[in-house]
Amino acid sequence: VHLYLNGFDGPGSTFMTEQRASESGFRSNVDTKDGEFGFIRLDKVLQDGAAAKWTFVQPDGGPKTDRSVVRIDLPRPVAAGATTTLDIDFFDQLPRVVARTGYYGTFHLVAQWFPKVAVLELAGERGATAPRWNAHEFHLHSEFFADFGSFDVRLTVPKGYTVGATGALTGKPVEKAGKVTHRYVQHDVHDFAWTTDNRYAKPLVKTWNGPNGPVQVKVLYPPDYASNAEPVMQATLDSLKYFSDTLGPYPYGTVTAVVPPYGADEAGGMEYPTFFTADSTRQVEPGTLGRFALDFVTVHEFGHDYFYGILASNEFEEPMLDEGMNEYWDQRMMTARKQDLHLTLPFLRALGIGTTLTPFDMERIGASLGDPADALGDNSWSRLSSGSYGTVYSRTATVMRQIEAMVGTPAMERAMKLYYERWKFRHPSLADLREALAEGTGRRDIVERHFDAFIYGTGRVDDRVESIQSRELLPQPGYWTHAGQQVLVGSKALDKAIEDRRKAWKAKHPDAKEWEGAFPYKTRVVVRRDGQAVPQVLRVRFADGSHRDLPVTATGSWQRFEFVTASKAVSAQLDPDDLIRTDLSELNDSRTVEADGSAARRWFGDFTSLLQSLFALLSFV
Repeated sequence: VHLYLNGFDGPGSTFMTEQRASESGFRSNVDTKDGEFGFIRLDKVLQDGAAAKWTFVQPDGGPKTDRSVVRIDLPRPVAAGATTTLDIDFFDQLPRVVARTGYYGTFHLVAQWFPKVAVLELAGERGATAPRWNAHEFHLHSEFFADFGSFDVRLTVPKGYTVGATGALTGKPVEKAGKVTHRYVQHDVHDFAWTTDNRYAKPLVKTWNGPNGPVQVKVLYPPDYASNAEPVMQATLDSLKYFSDTLGPYPYGTVTAVVPPYGADEAGGMEYPTFFTADSTRQVEPGTLGRFALDFVTVHEFGHDYFYGILASNEFEEPMLDEGMNEYWDQRMMTARKQDLHLTLPFLRALGIGTTLTPFDMERIGASLGDPADALGDNSWSRLSSGSYGTVYSRTATVMRQIEAMVGTPAMERAMKLYYERWKFRHPSLADLREALAEGTGRRDIVERHFDAFIYGTGRVDDRVESIQSRELLPQPGYWTHAGQQVLVGSKALDKAIEDRRKAWKAKHPDAKEWEGAFPYKTRVVVRRDGQAVPQVLRVRFADGSHRDLPVTATGSWQRFEFVTASKAVSAQLDPDDLIRTDLSELNDSRTVEADGSAARRWFGDFTSLLQSLFALLSFV
C-alpha cells in the first residue's frame, strides 16, 4: 500500500533524499520550513474485523527511513476469486504546497491523501509471469500507478469554503454545526483528489455536449486570477472535443479545473481523474508567453485524463506512456489550434522582429537530440539527472512526430485510436503501444526501427550535406580512340573544339537561358551520417527549376551521389519535407553550389533592428 504523503515527512524520505541529490531539484524548489512538513499515519488496519500488522518496506532499495510504501500482512488469506474488506484508520498532516499537494493559507489541494493499494498484476499483464504487487517508493520524478475502482467520498469543511473534487456532487450538501458535508461519487477511476478554499470566486460552469452525453465543466479560481477563468474554460472545452475526436469519447460526466492562488504555484500543473490544476498568469492576452503557458498547461493536464487516467499507464516504470505520449498529443492539439510560441514582445513583433516557434519546434529544443543519456523507455527514477528525466516529455513528442511524418497522419491517428480502444481502463505497456502502432499504421518496419533506436535505446541522428559540386562535363585531353586508332588530343586543340561547339550551340539557340549550354553538368553530393541511419531523402535542385529526390540509405558514415544532367545543380537539401524531427541540427542539412549570404544578411538586419529599437526605448527613459 502506498502512503505518498510520507514523501514530505522529513529528510529521510526517498523523495527528499533524491531532491537534495538532484542538480536542479524539483521544479521551483519551494523550501519546506519548520512546521510545514506533511505525513500520513496509519492508526489501525482491520481485515473483516481482525487486526492486521504492517511493516514499512523500500522496494527500490531507498533509505530505510522512507515510509512511502507499507506492507500489510493479512490475518486471513484471501482465496482466488474471493473478496475481503479492509477498514483503515489513518491521519493526514498536509504539507505546505511544495510538490503536487498541500495547503497555502486557506487554499488546500488534497491529493494522494489516503492509503492507496498498489496494483496487483496477474500473469500476462505488462510482462508479469506470475501474480505480483507493483509498488514503488515515492520518488522525486515518479508519479502514480493504481487500479480502477469506485469512490464514494464525503468531505466535511467549514461553512463558507468552496469544494471541488473528482467525480460528481451527489445530493445537496448538508450543513451542521458550522460545517458542510459534500458527497462525491465516481466509478471507473483510480484516484480521488479534491480542493477547498474560502477565497474561491463563484465557479465558472458550462456544459459540453459530448458523444456520451453532457459533461459539466467547472473552473475554480481565486478572484485575483479572474482573468484566467475563461481561457482555462475554453481550453478545457476545446480539449474535450479534440481528445474525444482523435482518441475516443470522454467517458465521464464532469471535469473540474483549478487555478491555484498566488503563492501556491506548485499546486498547479497536476492531474487527477476528472480533476486537474491549471497554471495562473497575469498575461492572458493572446500571443503572450503567459497565455501560451496557461493554454498549454490546461491542455496538458486535461490530456492526462486520457493517458494517465483512462489508460492508467505505469508512471513509475514507463513514464513515457503518460508524460511523453500526452505531450505528443497535446502539441498536436496546440498545432491544430495554430497556437505558436512567440518569444518576442508584441510591439517588437509588430515591427517584424523576433522568433516564433511552432509547438513541435519547441519540443525539439528540449529533446536532448545530441546526447541522450537515458532511453525513453527507462523508469522515472534511475536516470542521469533531472534534465534527462525532462526529455521524457520533449524527446517522446519529437520521436512520435517523426513516426507520424513517416507513416502519414491518417495512419497515426488510426493507430492511436486502436491503442486507446484496446487499452482503456487497463494497464498498457510500451510493448502494447508498439504493437498498436505497428498494427494500426501498417508500417511495422518504421515503428520497430524507431522503438529500437529511440525508445529502447539512446539513438541520435546527425546527417549533413558535406559538399556539393556541379561542373560542366567537358572532354578531357589525352589519347582518344578514333577509327580503331589511338589519337593524342592535346589541350589547345581540345580548347578550340570546345569553344567552337559553344559558339555553334549559341548561334542555334540565341534565346537560351544562362543555365543552358552545349555541355551537360556533372554533379557530386556527399552526405555524412552520424548515429542512427534513418532513411531519408536528399533533394537536389537545378537551375532550370526542376529537382531530383534521391534516397539516403547508407548504413555507414557517408554516401556519395553522382549524376549527369542537362542543367546545373544549385543546391542540395536533406529531408526537404521535414520528416526527420530527431536530426540534431537542421542548419547543416543543406548547401548551395554558390555562396549565398542572404541568411547572414537577414540575421544581421534583425540584430541591428533590435538594437535600434532598444536605443529608441532608452531615449524615452
